[in-house]
Amino acid sequence: MSALATRFQHTSGLVRSDSPLSDGQILQAAPSVFADAPHGSRSSRYAYIPTSDILKGLREAGFQPFFACQARCRTLERESFTKHLLRLRHQDQITGATANEIILVNSHDGSSSYQMLAGVFRFVCHNGLITGETVEDLRVRHSGNIVGNVIEGAFRILNHFEAVDAARESMQALTLRPAQQLALANAALDVRYDPEEHRPIEPEQINTPRRFEDRGDDLWTTFNRIQENLIRGGLSGHNRNGRRLTTRPIAGVSENIRLNRALWTLTERMAQLLN
Repeated sequence: MSALATRFQHTSGLVRSDSPLSDGQILQAAPSVFADAPHGSRSSRYAYIPTSDILKGLREAGFQPFFACQARCRTLERESFTKHLLRLRHQDQITGATANEIILVNSHDGSSSYQMLAGVFRFVCHNGLITGETVEDLRVRHSGNIVGNVIEGAFRILNHFEAVDAARESMQALTLRPAQQLALANAALDVRYDPEEHRPIEPEQINTPRRFEDRGDDLWTTFNRIQENLIRGGLSGHNRNGRRLTTRPIAGVSENIRLNRALWTLTERMAQLLN
């Protein structure tokens, strides 16, 4: 991969960079961030929360965007209003091998309330992890005066990152036997696929490291292997008829959040069992 590709990745509906994204870069991948009015289907009671205004306020408060994406639309006329996601880091949080992030989710067509989540970004693989129940998330309905409360909420989540750091350190201190790693991988597959339906891949595949840095036996490293393999896809498998297939990456905003948080919660429960 070229140095430029390492620093900046852009695909349809998604943009990621090692340096703060400009409005132009975000607009290319996620135009709904800059919708200047709600979708026409919204009633007069719908309070429009402009993501662009929130982004401006968060930048002024020291948060910078490094990732943006938006949901795919079946109808072209909703493309500029649909659900979108931004990942932002505070200037004091960009250190070491990981960075804690504020994850912002919003829409302008009623498909999503305003939501902020806590996340962790691994520099070794550009792999975003979303925490489960360790820290609170902030949900705001589309009503009333919003922007100031959102910025306050961002700092509230930032203050709770101590819990995320403590959970990560606890996971790094726990060593898993091979059978325990496969048990976690098997449970993760049940989160990704309906347990009653055909699973195209095996636990051993999602526990296989993609790089040297992910060959450890601790719970944190095992979790990262499993999470990346499920989210990024690209694994060879078979459908229910025995035909070969390659697993797809998780591209949907809602499914990405659901799976990330479920995997984090699952791993926390594993940690509780091992302590």
